[in-house]
Amino acid sequence: MLDLLIVLAFVLYGLGSGLRARNKASQSLDEYFLAGKTIKGWKAGFSMAATQFAADTPLLVTGLVATAGIFALWRLWIYGLAFLLMAFVFAVCWRRAGVLTDAELTRVRYSGAGVTPLRLLKAIYYGTVINCVVLAMVLVAAVRIAEVFLPWHDWLPAGIYQPVVGFIAATGIQLGESITGLEPAMMSANNLISILLILAFTAMYSITGGLRAVVQTDVVQFSLAMIGTLAYAWFVIDAAGGLSGLTDRIVELYGIEQASKMLSFAPPANASDALMPFLVIIGLQWFFQMNSDGTGYLAQRSMACPTDRDARMAGLVFTWLQILLRSLFWMAIAIGLLVLYPFTPAEMEGAGFTAGREALFVQGIEELLPPGVRGLMLVGLLAALASTVDTHLNWGASYWSNDVYAGVVAPHVLKRKPKDRELVLVARLSNVLILVIAMIIMANLGSIQTAWFISLLFGAGMGSVLVLRWLWERINLYSELTAMGVSLITAPLLLYYLGTDPEGEWIRLGIMALVTTSAAILVTLITPATDDATLKRFYRRVRPFGFWGHAAALNNVGGDVSVKALGRRLYAVAATAISLFTLLVGIGRLLFPAPESSPVISWVCIAIGLALIPLWLRMALSKDFDVDPEDEPVTLGAGERSPRQA
Repeated sequence: MLDLLIVLAFVLYGLGSGLRARNKASQSLDEYFLAGKTIKGWKAGFSMAATQFAADTPLLVTGLVATAGIFALWRLWIYGLAFLLMAFVFAVCWRRAGVLTDAELTRVRYSGAGVTPLRLLKAIYYGTVINCVVLAMVLVAAVRIAEVFLPWHDWLPAGIYQPVVGFIAATGIQLGESITGLEPAMMSANNLISILLILAFTAMYSITGGLRAVVQTDVVQFSLAMIGTLAYAWFVIDAAGGLSGLTDRIVELYGIEQASKMLSFAPPANASDALMPFLVIIGLQWFFQMNSDGTGYLAQRSMACPTDRDARMAGLVFTWLQILLRSLFWMAIAIGLLVLYPFTPAEMEGAGFTAGREALFVQGIEELLPPGVRGLMLVGLLAALASTVDTHLNWGASYWSNDVYAGVVAPHVLKRKPKDRELVLVARLSNVLILVIAMIIMANLGSIQTAWFISLLFGAGMGSVLVLRWLWERINLYSELTAMGVSLITAPLLLYYLGTDPEGEWIRLGIMALVTTSAAILVTLITPATDDATLKRFYRRVRPFGFWGHAAALNNVGGDVSVKALGRRLYAVAATAISLFTLLVGIGRLLFPAPESSPVISWVCIAIGLALIPLWLRMALSKDFDVDPEDEPVTLGAGERSPRQA
């Protein structure tokens, strides 16, 4: 009962946030999707972290540690480089661009007859295809959580429950694979009821209150999720015998060779054959991804900040919460579960092993936590789920209302300018469409890892062009069209001929990155450049960093100004990244030492990480860094309008 009361309190808070923000959210798209650009940096950072603290990610971490050891988590940690680039380089560009979505940026950044088709294509691709696949991955995790904690067959009367079972049997729907031994029809019925209720709750405050309600709930959701995760980690480690003898117990269960692999932050000594593929993967995936420049909800949070410094601090707060704090808690749980739920090499080779280990994260909550703490962790998982769902609903709806309806349908089909409240209504209705598509995809997904691998492959072709459009003036609309088109053709071919085997992932990612980037660069060089008028306006508004010599000259600015500004920011990225990763490795090695490892390296890493904090923090907070002349947007000329006014 205590657990249910905690969950109920969380539900009421979320619904209240939506109702409180309803009036302001209904005024315009800027209010609905950007909260009137009033979100403080730390709140935006918490909101980013809450969204990334998806219900599927701790399950993914648990599966990765069991199948490949701590070193495999570099596949997640390496994204810290992309997050820091966003914080120091791209966040301010997004905020200054004055757009509402990535698709709208095409209208500001490029010229030519293909701008509107590209905007429409990106709105559908990102707002529906990619967005719904990510949502489906989250819902797969939600199914595993719901089966353990929400036994509707015990709670509901037969008159209500049996029709749902009959519907499942008649349609043949199967939502996941049972981890509690329930019959398939009963399991799917339980999961369907749970998913519909969770989505209804999330949609009610997200659709009603827009981004303002999403951020308000995200701050509370992330705090609850972290408190619950810390409590879970405490109980798991205590049940496993405490930190002091954790390494010895893993050696007893798995042998010293396997234990060394599980607990190593560096490549295992016997991983020579697999090391190069792994390094290729982590070297590619952080850069060759669909949101390498923050595209999506990260950019949305940056655009919702009132100042450039707030946008930068949002990225920094997010990165440290995401990579350091969250990772340490999850590692403790994943390693403790290795002791409490051991497995044999034969089981590791069996079908469904990865999905089973992922599900242990949820099973451990049910079996190891006392009432109250279990309710807190359940709320944490529901909060993580809700924060991801609400963000993807809000983000996906922004494409449909701002780009599809306001950008194409209203002006070109209806031949009129849409009203603000009309656009908000379209946004709210499109949330429902996104939910339906995501549920259809969810019903056909297996393990979270497999879905993640596929989403990485489809995004691998876009990353380089998305980054280069901010850093190199020569990138044009044909560059993005080529990257997207080649990705949509190449990814299915690679999946068909090379399959989804994890061992071949490095080959698939490498081919995808090479083919799409080469094609995009070649097309860039042989197609017309963006016209001078568009480049001049874009440079005036954004003052981008990098190679913008011609655009700078059009504005009577020195050609090396943008290059020097980029260099300073890359220096800040490097200093922060070294500090972040050395602290992560140092603290992690001290808490979870590999067999026969020395603590000296750990303390050296911690010392380096701490010593660098004043350096990068001073750069991030410095007024000189914030108001540097070459960073200040040039004042708009007479008769020129901002992108949002055009």
